[in-house]
Amino acid sequence: MTTANPAPATSGEYTHRQILTILSGLMLGMFLAALDQTIVSTSIRTIADDLQGLSIQAWVTTAYLITSTITTPIYGKLGDNYGRKKLFMFAISLFIVGSALCSFAGSMYQLAAFRAVQGLGAGGVMSLVLAIIGDIVSPRERAKYTGYFMAVFGTSSVVGPVIGGFLAGRDTLLFMSGWRWVFLVNVPIGIAALAVVFKTLHVSSERRNLRVDWWGALTLTVGLVPLLLVAEQGRDWGWLSGRSLACYVIGAVGIVAFVFAERVMGEAALIPLRIFRSRAVSVTIAASVIVGMAMFGGIMILPLYMQIVHGATPTESGFLMLPMVTGMMLTSIVSGRMISRTGHVRTFPIVGTAIVAVSLFALSFSSADSALWLVGLGMFVLGIGLGNCMQPLMLVVQSAVAPTEIGVATSSATFFRQTGGTLGVAIFLSILFSTVGGNISTEVQQSSQDPAFQQAVQRSVGTDPSALAGLGAKVQDDSSVLTTLPDVVAHPFKAGFAESMDVVFLTASLVALLGFLILLLLPAVELRSTSAMAERAAAAGTAATQPASERP
Repeated sequence: MTTANPAPATSGEYTHRQILTILSGLMLGMFLAALDQTIVSTSIRTIADDLQGLSIQAWVTTAYLITSTITTPIYGKLGDNYGRKKLFMFAISLFIVGSALCSFAGSMYQLAAFRAVQGLGAGGVMSLVLAIIGDIVSPRERAKYTGYFMAVFGTSSVVGPVIGGFLAGRDTLLFMSGWRWVFLVNVPIGIAALAVVFKTLHVSSERRNLRVDWWGALTLTVGLVPLLLVAEQGRDWGWLSGRSLACYVIGAVGIVAFVFAERVMGEAALIPLRIFRSRAVSVTIAASVIVGMAMFGGIMILPLYMQIVHGATPTESGFLMLPMVTGMMLTSIVSGRMISRTGHVRTFPIVGTAIVAVSLFALSFSSADSALWLVGLGMFVLGIGLGNCMQPLMLVVQSAVAPTEIGVATSSATFFRQTGGTLGVAIFLSILFSTVGGNISTEVQQSSQDPAFQQAVQRSVGTDPSALAGLGAKVQDDSSVLTTLPDVVAHPFKAGFAESMDVVFLTASLVALLGFLILLLLPAVELRSTSAMAERAAAAGTAATQPASERP
């Protein structure tokens, strides 16, 4: 491995070899975060069943997304002010600590709390990677390196489910429950990432002594957390209950206070309000929220569909997600190279959101009896749509702002996409579990007319009608019960889950359609052909040659 300090030339441009040296550290950090997501998503059913909390699994996901979302703009601003390397290493370290704590969780609520700690680090890992790339590589040239990053995501998508399935499928491993190693495995990988980042990540930075917008961070938290909380708990509390109304009011007050704080802070704001004066930025960020909702919410349901409805193991469900991953990888690489060649980016996210909407609509017709190859085809098309959305939207934002604001622009776009994703996960899982009970009851009632079903129920459950009703409630907390039932008895429960998941896919399709309509307002954006660091170096050189009386 190259150990020389890959400092840029005085022009601020890096050579291809220098960029690859820096990318080796960035990709390992990205691999750490991406691997965690794939391992947890394919293992969450096993974890929730073991901790007796399948119906509250949204807490685990939402807690992680809340903290990672809120800290994303903070990392972006601090990175712009003080440089990104030490901040990146701090984020990785915090992620390691959170992972270790998760492995000792004794309940779903404890796990959610520790995932929140993990999210505090994750908020910096992904956003700082994207900001550093924006510093050293121009938007037009970034397509050359798309393959490397998609390889990281592809590898984590394949390796994560295999590792997660292997660990979650073990009752014990080295005197611990197997699923606990799903989190503990992050520790050695994280330590390796720290070592590589320390050795390879050498990027120049210019310290900017701006105030840190802690009031913005506080009011943002006050505004976001209650709204996410009611999205998760609204089905139990009642959407118009006193607690729900209190969350609406507190959230609204927090958002208003956040906007006021950002206006007062001006240039030092966590998310400077003036960036929204750019039509390209405002349209892209609005679309990012919508795409995040459809993407995170829809994708979260797919592993559950494979495991609950089709009885796949965590490992098998990971492999069954490969069509979507393949579609994303292929389309990201192809679209990236086309953007690099032409410099035009507007068409790709518009077409991408349309494809996402169509694919999710097609998936809404899935049932308990749908052939897996047909579902896989829908997932492949979904991956094609997502591959056209993710990178192009980020390129638009990074090209529409000044080079000194790459970090805050990148983190703002990531923040709003994750906010949409957090809301999407909470809302869609709420839709799933608020409708599944009724759908199961309907399916069981229809199946009860079948003599074969009646006989199977008597043999496996008994003749007491309340036992069958209690089974419906139990399945919502521990879906592994379905594996102990005869197929004819389990089928109506699976069908009930499938119908509720169809409602989620249909809702996500409508959300993606809204994103398509918003992106029609996106203006044409000229992608920069030089990196942000090179532009800053050129600006500094111009300022140095000006007479003192003419300098700004």
